[in-house]
Amino acid sequence: MSEVHGYTDVEKQRVLLNDHQERHFMSSDVVRDVIIGVSDGLTVPFALAAGLSGADVPSSIILVAGIAEVAAGSISMGLGGYLAAKSEADHYERELKREQQEIITVPDIEAAEVADILAQYGAEPHEYGPVVSALQRNPRAWVDFMMKFELGLEKPDPKRALWSALTIALSYIVGGMVPLVPYMAIPMASHAVGASVALTLVALLVFGFVKGHYTGNQPFKSALQTALIGAVASAAAYSIAKVVKP
Repeated sequence: MSEVHGYTDVEKQRVLLNDHQERHFMSSDVVRDVIIGVSDGLTVPFALAAGLSGADVPSSIILVAGIAEVAAGSISMGLGGYLAAKSEADHYERELKREQQEIITVPDIEAAEVADILAQYGAEPHEYGPVVSALQRNPRAWVDFMMKFELGLEKPDPKRALWSALTIALSYIVGGMVPLVPYMAIPMASHAVGASVALTLVALLVFGFVKGHYTGNQPFKSALQTALIGAVASAAAYSIAKVVKP
């Protein structure tokens, strides 16, 4: 092993990695769940409240209906998040067992697949040959390599399903209560709807901006798109209620 300026190659690599800090945003599953919950929470109850306001019902009725929708919506969204994460975990386990079996029953084919994957990255046979041999000596690493690079699967957190359900449900509640706040303070729905629209659009703009900032998209564009979706949904609900009202 060579030495460079007093460091071995391995030590030099460690020093370089410690000195270099990557500044990439890793969009985690939690962030995704918060975005799903808040965006739906802001939009659906907002449209419901606007629609009922168009039907000229009292604020108290809109508030009761809105709270009921937030409760039902949070449970439904949370359950959907739980089932999605659980399905993802079950799929990973099935593929993991299949790969574990294949490196035993068809090791030559699996080794050829490793070589093919490395070749796609520009490695030559004399370069990827030792890597293939090293993986064959370490079945656990071999399976892990195939899961990541052949199937593109990462091992999910065992608690992911429960945390996903709770995160989406709570985020939905937080978002869903925003358009309902004016109806708690203003008895007349015809007056409360204007305040609800203004408050919710501001919340949608702020949420869209933050979402765009943390997901690497253009914040202002994300803010406008998010607010536009909410505005269209509420306007459609309000207009339909006005049309079909007896």
